[in-house]
Formats: sequence, structure tokens, C-alpha cells
Amino acid sequence: MTPPHPRLDDWFLGPDERGNPATEIRPWTTGNLVEPLIHGAEYFPRLFAAVEALEAGDLFVFTDWRGDADEVLVSGSEDQDDERGTVRLADLLGGAAERGVLVRGLVWRSHVDQVGMNEQENQKVGDRANEAGAMVLLDERVRAGGSHHQKLVVLRPADPEQESVAFVGGIDLAHSRRDDASHAGDPQPQPMAAVYGDTPPWHDVQAQVRGPAVADLEYTFRERWNDPTPLDSRNPYRMLLDLRHGVHVRPAHPMPARRPDPPAVGPHAVQVLRTYASRTHLNPWKNRQGAYPFAPDGERSIARGYVKVWRRARRLIYVEDQYLWSIDVARLLARALESSPDLHIVAVVPRYPDQDGRFSLAPNLVGREQAIRLCRSVASDRLTVFDIENPAGTPVYVHAKVSVVDDVWATIGSDNLNRRSWSHDSELNIAVVDETRDERSPRDPGGLGDGARVFARDLRLRLWREHTDGAVSDDELIDPEAGIAALQRSADRLEAWHADGRRGPRPPGRLRPHRPESLSLAQRAWALPLYRAVYDPDGRPRRLRRAGRW
Repeated sequence: MTPPHPRLDDWFLGPDERGNPATEIRPWTTGNLVEPLIHGAEYFPRLFAAVEALEAGDLFVFTDWRGDADEVLVSGSEDQDDERGTVRLADLLGGAAERGVLVRGLVWRSHVDQVGMNEQENQKVGDRANEAGAMVLLDERVRAGGSHHQKLVVLRPADPEQESVAFVGGIDLAHSRRDDASHAGDPQPQPMAAVYGDTPPWHDVQAQVRGPAVADLEYTFRERWNDPTPLDSRNPYRMLLDLRHGVHVRPAHPMPARRPDPPAVGPHAVQVLRTYASRTHLNPWKNRQGAYPFAPDGERSIARGYVKVWRRARRLIYVEDQYLWSIDVARLLARALESSPDLHIVAVVPRYPDQDGRFSLAPNLVGREQAIRLCRSVASDRLTVFDIENPAGTPVYVHAKVSVVDDVWATIGSDNLNRRSWSHDSELNIAVVDETRDERSPRDPGGLGDGARVFARDLRLRLWREHTDGAVSDDELIDPEAGIAALQRSADRLEAWHADGRRGPRPPGRLRPHRPESLSLAQRAWALPLYRAVYDPDGRPRRLRRAGRW
């Protein structure tokens, strides 16, 4: 019997489940077409082509955690001395503004470069774009110690006959992101732990979205742009300096009128999910202690979306994540393993943290160590954690934020699996359910009548093919249990080759069993408090913290 279309309210949050009645974001839209773009080398040329098609009066909005004005988006030549045809981020933004495109950007103001952050880089993006007529602002309207982590681009032509498009995911417009499946790294690297080499390999995913969901992604930008709170009111000294030097403390130009939804173009239902912190104390003199007007008590729909689908998971939860931290997240995964005896969880994470300083390494390790230990205490044989390396044996930094559940539901976004991303920083994901059934067996891996869906299954298979160097066929990977066994065999062969001194030909595959460095009791004693307070803070209202809810 052919499985019916899945009930979207089984997989998506319903109107009363988002937990934020102040927003006008719709529960979900249908008729969309979503395409995963694996790595910056695939995303950046697609972004460039879409922006180049914009004309005077069209709208180009974006948010970013980090931007580098000189990051090459399109390389005109392999010869580094030949700059012909090379397009950098500043060229893209400035060129669009000079053509009369309405360029609006909100980039996180960031902590200072001296603590490994992006203040100067983000300032340069704003300065260079604004010289050409754009309005790119540095936005510090976050909870203390938090960040704007959303990575979003929305392009809306004024002519409704022209196609609107959005890009959302984990890829910043920044150094290190322009890698590809070979994982040789971006020629323009950002500083990272020494184990990642001079040009750190970087694994990441962005999604291209067309259809009605573009309007909801645009509205997410509008909510932040229209927030009347000063851009940096948490720091009165810096706000005074901004006023003195003529820096915008609020968006100076209103957004143009909202445009109608783009027409339906595909078979994908899309739910827009976000995180905003509760009562961010941006301005203690008004506006409910600075709460976001579009999320007065914050929004944790990303967390709530995960909670809902993990409860429904029966065969497979697959995640690629930069962190996989937090005992709170691990408890939910452990409950899913307990309640579904056929469920397997597969995670792909970085082998090492991105920073290896004396005081940063242990806090980066301790949260994941806790999370993995808890899940393994419930079902050690049904939790598999890998990291990846490139063909030269250099570890690949996994920055992707992707999850697939039972080949039905998939999400791509900026959110990491930790408390910080679920409650404290601003984040943005899309969740996708395809109306198109995948007729390959198993047709209904979850066994709940939902039926496997093409988008979720194809995303998982594409990632697994890359991680196995294409040496494992889709026929072996398509069944979750058989596919996990194939991944494990590939990882075991590569691990054995390393253990044997790398003698003989290197076996195909990128996966290795994740075996993080073990911390001593003394390291845990000081790293755990630092991890909880600084690395993985909790931005939920107190009532939700006490209840263990999101």
C-alpha cells in the first residue's frame, strides 16, 4: 500500500506550538523548492549569479555572524596573481548598491578580535558596502555574551515576474568557507587550531529556497530591521562614540513595502524556525527591559521543532553539527533512544575544536564528552559518532548544521545542538518535508505511514556518499541500518590503515570513529563551570529552566 502524504502537523510545529504569539511568521508554507548547496564553493557562485541579476529597485537583504570584505566569492583564475574576473564580498555588495539595488544588511557587531572574534572584519564589511550606497549595520541587540548567528540572504525583485530567492544555512560570507568536496580548504583561511593546517578543510551546508517561504525568511529580516531598540544600547560608552562619529544607532531607512508571496514552484513544505533570547536587557529604560518586540519572551522554535521530531523518530536521527554539546540536548536524544528500540543516532562532528588555546580546549571538549557519555549509557550500540578527514589525512572542520529524521523531515540552518543555539543567540533554520514520495525500499523506514520523502533521503545520501568517497553504493546506504553498518565498515578500514602506520594504499572514505581527548578530573573541575557559564549559557526564562522545557 502506498503510504499517504505525511501530516505536516505531525512533523511541523502547529500555530500554538511555536511559543511566540508576537510574530507574524506563518506556521509553514507549501509549494516551495529547496536545494541543498554543499560547501561554500557551490554556494558562493550561486549567490553571485542571483545578485548579479538584480536591478534598480530590487531588494537585497542579509544577516551574518561574520563577514570578510575581501572574501573571494568567485575566482576568475587559478593564478593568484591574476585578479581578472575575481569577485569579492565587497564587490558584490557595492556593485549591487551602485546599480540602485536596495541593499540592507545586519551583521553582528561582535566581540573584539583579540578574543578570537570578528569586530574589525565585520566593521570593514559595513564600511565598504555603505560607501557604495548600501546600508549595512552592526547589530549588537543580543543578550549579554550572545551573538547574532543567523546566516541569511533574501533577494526580492520589484517585478513580480522575476524570481525571488533566499539562502539560509550555516555558511557565513567569510574566510575559510570557500571549500569544496575535495576539502583542500579555502585559500583565504581564518586562524584555527594548528591541527587543521594552513588552509583548514571546512564542511558546511547552505540551502537555496524559492517559493512562498522566501516571504517568511524576508519577514524574519524585517522584524530585526524594524526593532526600535538602538543597535548597541547595552554598551552606553560605545553608543555615545557612535553618536559622536555619526554611526547609525538605528536603521535610518525604512524597508520598502512588503511584496506578495512568490508563486508556488515546487513540492516542499517549509517551516521557518528561529531562536531569540528571552528578555535580552538591551535597553533597561523601556520596552520590557529590551525584549525583542517580535519575541517579548524570546523564541525557541528551533528547540521545539527538534523536540517534536525526535519524539516521532523510529529508525534514524542523523546529524552533522559543529558542537553536539549540552546535557539538555543529550537528555532528549537519550529519551528518543529509550522510547524507540529500533532507533539509531548517527552524528558527524569535528575531531578537534576550532581553537586549541590553553583555556579554550577543555571547555570545548567537556560538553560533548558529557553528551556522548549520557547517550551511550542508554544505548551504546545505537549511537555512532564520526569525524572526518580529507584525503591527505588532515581533519575537516565540521561547521554544518544539518539533521535528517527517518528520511522524512530535514533541517538546514545556523543552529548548533547546544543550549546556546537553542536559547541564547539568534539563530535561523528551515525544516523541510517533501510531498514527493521516495519509492525506493524501504518506502516507510519509520513505520508510521509517513513514507520516505525525496528531499530528506537525497540530502542524507548525498552527504553519506561524500563521506565514503563514493565507494559505497546508494543500494547499501539507503536502508538506515544497513547504511550505518556500511559507514562503520568504511571508518574501521580507514582507522586500521592509520593504526598500521599508513602502509599501502589509503582506503577510500573520510570517516573515522570519533574518539575525543579524555579530560582529567582536574580539567573537568575548572572546565565545566566555564563551559556552562560562557560557552553554553542558557537564555530561557527561569520558569522554563526550572521545568526543563523549551
